[in-house]
Amino acid sequence: MGNEEVEHMIELIKNTKIDFMSYRKIALIASAILSLLGIVAIIQIGLGNANLGVDFAGGTAVQIKFHTNVPLHDVRVALEKAGLKDFDLQDLPTENKVLIRVKKQEEKIGASAEIITNVMNQSFADKKPVIDSITEIGPKVGARLRTDALMAIAVSIVCLLIYVGWRFQFKFGVGATIATFHDVLAVLGIFYVLNKEINLILLTALLTIAGYSLTDTVVIFDRIRENMKKLIRENMVGIINISLNEVLSRTIVTTLTVLLSALSLFFFGGEVLHDFSFAIILGLIIGTYSSIFVASPIVLMISKGNIKKKTK
Repeated sequence: MGNEEVEHMIELIKNTKIDFMSYRKIALIASAILSLLGIVAIIQIGLGNANLGVDFAGGTAVQIKFHTNVPLHDVRVALEKAGLKDFDLQDLPTENKVLIRVKKQEEKIGASAEIITNVMNQSFADKKPVIDSITEIGPKVGARLRTDALMAIAVSIVCLLIYVGWRFQFKFGVGATIATFHDVLAVLGIFYVLNKEINLILLTALLTIAGYSLTDTVVIFDRIRENMKKLIRENMVGIINISLNEVLSRTIVTTLTVLLSALSLFFFGGEVLHDFSFAIILGLIIGTYSSIFVASPIVLMISKGNIKKKTK
């Protein structure tokens, strides 16, 4: 009975005959706009003009040790009441420690180790707070981290191109790489437009999105490759449309399953995971879209000569 229910769930959408490729021009225009936003975001991040986190902008990291554990929410409320806004918190519950990282810009309103200690002493006197360590993150270190972060994304996506090109054909590798770049740029561009903080947590989310997007694209490419062997008389447009319709239910069910987990993190994971889960949600939606409307049309464009030949 369990297997029947699973099969029924997977086949919620079946026997569809959607002409996905007829929408490819409109989709590519939308994708170009999203990608352009991402390119602008990268330029602004490189210039240091975006809303950069402590890791990229520089600042002060203060680690406080308490006698007993203190909830992060309480620490956040105490710091905000003191006038601090641009800071990150990290909890080390097993050691009763909290890491507070404050942006350099906040020093003008008293975001120093001494002021932070005073806030902790006033708000949590019974917890006996003590400064465990103080670390200064200079602007040069932040600039180096920005460069390394962008380089990490670029190298990872180039490796994806090599992998997909080796497993399938070069045209599939190009399609998968462009789609993955598109997803990363789109999420980064949206974060920039919304003035959300660009930090190492977002970098982690972007690499996760790249991996998910590639996995979804590879499933579609697998089906296209199989149908290219079976549907010899069909042109490439027909083969891609048939393949996309065949894996549509699987794609939707997989995306919804992961999306439910990401939504749970977004609503119940707390402020620390809020931006990370938001990036994952965006990446899931955009990644599913790009597998259908970016990766597949790219393969179609590269295969244009074969299409004409088969049509004749």
